[in-house]
Amino acid sequence: MRKVAVIGLDSVPPELLYDKLLDRLPNIRRMYEKGVHGKLRSCDPPITVPAWMVMMTGKDPGQLGIYGFRHRKGPSYGEGYIVNSTHVKERTVWEILSSHGKKSVVLGVPPGYPPKPVRDALIVSCFITPSADRPFTYPSQLKEEVLKAAGGKYIFDVTFRTENRDAIREELFDMTRRRFDVAEHLAKEHEWDFFIMHEIGFDRLHHAFWKFFDPQHPKYVRGNKYEKIDEEYYEMVDGRIGRLLEIFGEDCLTFILSDHGSKAMKGGFCINQWLEKEGYLAFKTDPTSVTDIDKAEVDWGRTKAWGWGGYYARVFFNVKGREAQGVLGPSALASEKKRLTERVLKIRDDAGKRMGNQVFEPEKLYKSTLGDKPDLMVYFGNLDWRSAGTVGHQGMYLSENDTGPDDSVHSMDGVMMMYDPRRSLKGAEVRGAEISQVAPLLLRAFGLDPAKEGIEVRPPDGMVERVA
Repeated sequence: MRKVAVIGLDSVPPELLYDKLLDRLPNIRRMYEKGVHGKLRSCDPPITVPAWMVMMTGKDPGQLGIYGFRHRKGPSYGEGYIVNSTHVKERTVWEILSSHGKKSVVLGVPPGYPPKPVRDALIVSCFITPSADRPFTYPSQLKEEVLKAAGGKYIFDVTFRTENRDAIREELFDMTRRRFDVAEHLAKEHEWDFFIMHEIGFDRLHHAFWKFFDPQHPKYVRGNKYEKIDEEYYEMVDGRIGRLLEIFGEDCLTFILSDHGSKAMKGGFCINQWLEKEGYLAFKTDPTSVTDIDKAEVDWGRTKAWGWGGYYARVFFNVKGREAQGVLGPSALASEKKRLTERVLKIRDDAGKRMGNQVFEPEKLYKSTLGDKPDLMVYFGNLDWRSAGTVGHQGMYLSENDTGPDDSVHSMDGVMMMYDPRRSLKGAEVRGAEISQVAPLLLRAFGLDPAKEGIEVRPPDGMVERVA
């Protein structure tokens, strides 16, 4: 039985990889020209967590009960929690393979902390791991092996929302080199049928440096010192991918996948200030400086709705019998959702043009809605505008992120490539692929029936047919 490997590159958009940089990346170009490739539509919302678990379970965010990194805790006004591996109740590809006696190596797939025990699997946790002082591998003794392979220091993530770009660059390249050192070691020294690694560095590169290398970014300055940093980083990773392909060998089917794309951020839209203007949100004392909504003096007795910031806005209604100081009757919730949606769709940008916003109700978007879901989900301007949840700004539109430097936002399309060294697929393009199709695709590569594993099987998308 042949092997299957996934190289997960977080946040890589087809416009950057395929259209701009491909000719500079000989190993990825070989995979592109001899394999199959296409765009890979992300989930709603297109965020690292939940996207990788949608990809690896075949379930949507509602079925997973995961709508982003940070979640509101029940009906509370200010309490929240960060999603971790214990919140994932559905079986991943490697857990399913384990039940069929297959061995896996899982490196850094989020949310992977704390590492879950899986029979016949070696697991290294992801970028949400607090530090290397914590247990971050399964089995536990794998930790010392990982640290040794990484040169004595394993880096889970970098601090990227800072103006010190020199420091970001140094730590970013260092982190990624060490990750690939570990990947090479695990791939060479251990038996496996399925290998998957995740590199968060691309996401951090884009958020910290997009305005420096993209001429279309509103804050791009020609000739800046980081103008070629995208080329430098992608070229470095391409070299490491080439080394992995040699280790994987001729009998390995290899995928490159990204969970969503990236693009220039136009700015931030102050969702809570807008809700105040529209009469949904009231304060006991008006904020006199930029303040997080959770720390502002909200008058809950006069507030019908409030929002959270992020790459999309989560809107919560203040409902009687659900929230402690609810003011909106449960029977009025549906009509208030409709009314607020109509207003959001009419919002104009700072130039006076319709933003082209989208509003979703989780109950209508997903097959089911487990966990702590928002009442409404809002994309501002096709996700070009970030949702700013803080209050106390001078205007409704921000040219910067309100929680620290950030040059990019997420886009819906990531990338998908499949490479079989034993045969040429002539660079065929696959269209219409979605990340929920990845798990069944991988299982089929092992000759398994996804439907028997509880994963909905969709019609073949072209790439599936080529795996068979």
